Amino acid sequence: MLLRSIWVKKCLALAMVASLSAVSAQAWAEVQIKGAGATFPSHVYERWTRRFAELNPGVAVRYSPTGSGDGIKQIKVRAVHIGGTDSPLSPQQLSESKLVQIPMVVGGLVPVINLPGVGANQMVLTGEVLADIARGEIKRWDDPRVAALNPGLNLPGQAIKRIVREEASGSTEVWTRYLGQSSAKFASAVPVSQKPAWPGSTLSAKGNDGVAALLKDTPGGISYVSFDRVLKDRLIGVKLRNPAGNVVAASEETFRAAILASDVYRKGEDMASLVGVARPDAWPLTATSYVLLDAEPKDMASADWVARFVYWCFMHGDELTRGTGFAPLPERVQAKLSGRLLQIHGPGGQVPRFIAP
Repeated sequence: MLLRSIWVKKCLALAMVASLSAVSAQAWAEVQIKGAGATFPSHVYERWTRRFAELNPGVAVRYSPTGSGDGIKQIKVRAVHIGGTDSPLSPQQLSESKLVQIPMVVGGLVPVINLPGVGANQMVLTGEVLADIARGEIKRWDDPRVAALNPGLNLPGQAIKRIVREEASGSTEVWTRYLGQSSAKFASAVPVSQKPAWPGSTLSAKGNDGVAALLKDTPGGISYVSFDRVLKDRLIGVKLRNPAGNVVAASEETFRAAILASDVYRKGEDMASLVGVARPDAWPLTATSYVLLDAEPKDMASADWVARFVYWCFMHGDELTRGTGFAPLPERVQAKLSGRLLQIHGPGGQVPRFIAP
C-alpha cells in the first residue's frame, strides 16, 4: 500500500508538471507578432523569422508581403505590430502617427526582361532609355536607341510589354524616382509615386513574386523586381550604365558600393537615398528597406518581443543575409538601433526589454 501510495503521488506530481508545462506552452504559443508590408525584403524576413522561431519556441513572427502602401496603412491603424516599407516616412509623418522607423536591410531593384535569345546580363540599358520605355515612347525592342547600346545583340522586332505593380509599392516609388532622375521628360509625365498613373497600356501583377510569374509568361515583357527574385526565379536581368558612366550588373557587391558612396555610410543618415549615387562600381537602383513600429504600444508584452526580434535581426541578421541578394547596413547605422528602440514607451513610460536575459 505504501509503495502504491508513493506511486500515485508521483503520478499526480508528474501530471501536475505536465499540466503546468501545457499551460506554459499555451502561453508561449499566444505570443503572435504580426507584420505586413514591403515585398522587396520579404524573403530575407522569412529567413529571419524562421530562425528566430527556432530559437524561441512558441513565439511566432509572421510577415505578410502585401506591399509598402499596405504595410504603412496597417501599422498606422495598429492592425499589425510591424509595418514594412521601402519608402521611409518623414519625421513629421512618424510623429503624427506615433511610429518609430528602423532601417533593416539594403537591396537592389533590377530591370528584368523576357526576350527570346537574350540571356542574363547580356542587354545594357541606361536610365534615360529605360525611362522612355517606361512611359511608352520606345515601343519595340529593335528601337535604334536600344540597338545603339547593344551592338551585336540580336534584337527582335517585337513589341515591348510593360509589366508594373498592381498595388501601392515602395519598389515602384524607388523605380519612378530613378527614372525621374534619369529623364526630365519622365519626371514630368510620371511623378514619383507608389502607384503612378502609367501612360498607355500596361500589364500588372501583385508583389515581386506576382510580377516575376507574369514576366515569365509574357514574351517581350519588361519589369522591375528585387535582385533576390532574379536569383531565385532565374530571371533575365539587364546591366545598367550608372551615373559614373560605367556598365554594372546587380550584385551584393555593387549594392555595398552604393552604400559606401552615400550619406547612409558617410553620415549615418539612414533615410538618405541610395538611388543613382555617383561611384564607378555602384548599382544605381539600390534602396534601403525599413520597418515601422508603434512608438506608444499599449501591450508591452508584445512590444518586448517585437523589439527583441528587431534587435536579434541586427545582432545575427548579417550572417543570415549573406547569399540572399541583399547587403547588411553599415555598422554606424546599426549602432543607432538601441536608441531607436528606446524611443518606444509603454503606458507607464516603460521601454521595451529587447536584450534577451
